[in-house]
Amino acid sequence: MVSPQKNMILFFFLLLNLGLSQNLKLIWSDEFDGEYGPIDTKKWFHQTTLPNGYSWWNGEVQHYTDRTNNTYISNGSLKILAKKEQFTDQGQTKNYTSARLNSKFTFKYGRIEIRAKLPKGQGTWPAMWMLGKDINEKGAYWQLQGFGKTSWPQCGELDIMEHWGSNQNYIASAIHSPSSYGNTVNKGGQWINTASDQFHVYTLDWSSEKMVFSVDNKVHYTYKPADKNSSTWPFDKEMYILLNIAIEPNISASFTQSEMEIDYVRIYKNNLSTENSLNYLPDDFEISSVYPNPFNPTTTINFSINKNSNVNFSVFDLNGKMIDKIFSGYKTRGKYSLIWNAKQIPSGIYFLRGTSEKSFINHTITLSK
Repeated sequence: MVSPQKNMILFFFLLLNLGLSQNLKLIWSDEFDGEYGPIDTKKWFHQTTLPNGYSWWNGEVQHYTDRTNNTYISNGSLKILAKKEQFTDQGQTKNYTSARLNSKFTFKYGRIEIRAKLPKGQGTWPAMWMLGKDINEKGAYWQLQGFGKTSWPQCGELDIMEHWGSNQNYIASAIHSPSSYGNTVNKGGQWINTASDQFHVYTLDWSSEKMVFSVDNKVHYTYKPADKNSSTWPFDKEMYILLNIAIEPNISASFTQSEMEIDYVRIYKNNLSTENSLNYLPDDFEISSVYPNPFNPTTTINFSINKNSNVNFSVFDLNGKMIDKIFSGYKTRGKYSLIWNAKQIPSGIYFLRGTSEKSFINHTITLSK
């Protein structure tokens, strides 16, 4: 369940971005709603296979696991927890565990927003980043789906946010391509004094022209090569999101555990970049967006169904009383939009409930008059 505080934060964030958001449409998100439980495996894949058979790259010393010890949903947010513990997997014993998630959604061009609070501790290395869908990396989700044909860095890498615990509060972004990779020259960053104590919104705006990296709308790096070719710009194809905490060899001896908490991941498209997103259809009944939210007095509900079925949408107050029925009828497989006009409804927090056969979705909405 989304808290009222979360909706108010979203409300003020939307006000700050009103001019931009009018040109954007949410095409995929995970709000990590829920009290406690595992991640949504329809949206995320745990990447756990050691790519070279004995370790991860960069001398990292952790095992990535698919256990709820290391990734879980609680109180409306995702927790990725890095821990000091002995763990044996794939014939290798390591003294630290963590998690590495691959999104099961790919796209080309758009705006990526991730609201997160970062872990602490020398040797921790959290990242929110992207790789080309076609990367040939053993155990990666899209490689397992048959798309792994291109080596790194030819596949391209976009680091939306990296943070090293040995350089606390410095947020870095970087581009890795055949023209410059590893210790790439294509990078930038800024200091965020509360990176581990408060939530911040990490954003990448990716178009066919350039990439702009920012935190809380403050830009710290723009990548716009004059000559776009396979060496400087392998970014004209679909990519996917990764979320992880790596552990470096210089991890502090006093480290026991620390988490990266993620409030949401949202992907938007703009009017110029619809090439690969319009055909996406989820595996189940899904509300892709309710926008605007908060709203006054109308909001648009975008949803998808993966098979022909009867669909119902109703609105309930906090006491569980139904206050309006938005739609009830038969829909064929596809994407749809509904507009709810709450002109006669008082301000408040409500629950939007959608049902399709045996599937149902609850979504918190805020009417602010």
